[in-house]
Amino acid sequence: MRILSSLAISMALATPLFASAVEPAAPAGAKNIVIVHGAFVDGSGWRVVHDILIHKGYHVSVVQQPHTSLDADVAATREILDQQIGPVVLVGHSSGGAVISIAGVRDKVKSLVYVAGLQPEVGESLSQLLGSMPAPSDDVKATRDGHLFFDRARFNADFAADMTTNRTDFMAASQVPVNLASFNTQIWAAAWHDKPTYGIVASDDRALSPDLQRWMYQRAGSKVTEIKASHSVYISQPEAVAKVIEEAALAAR
Repeated sequence: MRILSSLAISMALATPLFASAVEPAAPAGAKNIVIVHGAFVDGSGWRVVHDILIHKGYHVSVVQQPHTSLDADVAATREILDQQIGPVVLVGHSSGGAVISIAGVRDKVKSLVYVAGLQPEVGESLSQLLGSMPAPSDDVKATRDGHLFFDRARFNADFAADMTTNRTDFMAASQVPVNLASFNTQIWAAAWHDKPTYGIVASDDRALSPDLQRWMYQRAGSKVTEIKASHSVYISQPEAVAKVIEEAALAAR
């Protein structure tokens, strides 16, 4: 009995120490990170970035857009934003940059992070921007019913050349079609005019021109970080991407 009592006391004393080890202290600045994935993929590729940030005490949410229209993608993002308590850093990859530019006008959004992301001005469409500085590849194909796919045979070489083919083959096979109308819709808001913005240039990107990324980020006055990576930089270089997001969160007020 005495041994059991001693054991119980020891466990009780150890519990707070164990809890503090698995529950990181809340970080300074914005504690909420909302991530918006881009075209042709879903949010699952952000798993490692998510894990890095939650282990540092951040609350991370990943939006799963329907890709049926730009309105629908913005609505899905706003729904997740409504669930956040306190300041938010909004992150967008690829076409998700257009979504965060619109959804980011909400007061709780304190900064925007564009990860190899499109950063349109009010009145611009994604098709217009993409046509101004074409990508090194031409792999986006339209279907008869008005959807866009990335050429499966070129997915590894041009969407994620710095990743293994066994992974990119699955990404190609499971890709999410995008409604062509989403790319032709003119943007009706550009939150980057009024919020601090951060831009990650994927310097080896073959799906979105690195020069276009640089030009958009310069126009917006974004703080730019260049990472030698493909368009799938958030998967191939998750630590570097998480570092930029954390920088934005720490500076948020």
